[in-house]
Amino acid sequence: MSGKACHDGNVDAVTLRGIDDNNRASVEALTVSPDHLRFVESVPSSLEEAATYDPPPWVRALYHGEEPVGFIMLADDDPTCPWRYYLWRLVVDTRFQRRGFGRAAIDHVAAYVRTRPGGDELVTSVAYYGDERDEGSPLDFYLRCGFERTGERHGPEIVLRLNLRPRTL
Repeated sequence: MSGKACHDGNVDAVTLRGIDDNNRASVEALTVSPDHLRFVESVPSSLEEAATYDPPPWVRALYHGEEPVGFIMLADDDPTCPWRYYLWRLVVDTRFQRRGFGRAAIDHVAAYVRTRPGGDELVTSVAYYGDERDEGSPLDFYLRCGFERTGERHGPEIVLRLNLRPRTL
């Protein structure tokens, strides 16, 4: 990420919170725009899927003030995952897209991963349907946030990696 945040907004205005009975319904109500539906699962199906894993993935709601604006699911040092820290899902509600919340989420997840054992990279993947510039594809977003293509594939998806190692001069 070349030492700079990948967004222009204030990361401190955005927080990550656990999901429990008090906020689950409002987090599950988050939706993406129709052109993004083929690139990301819904929050309810993501939470259902997360509940089937042992160890469970790290799931958090992304908040701006007291309002949930997004959802994150991270494979956190799961031995069954090909990568130690894999950003499995990132959802920003359609009402809050293009306002820097996704970028703030990446910064928060990167900061979290840096605190974990061996947390020197964050990996994600992007669905590939034959045209990397498909309408709704998050590929450009991830590239703007400093992720780089690895040349690997994860099923039909392109694997991207964000180097979290401190830069040396």
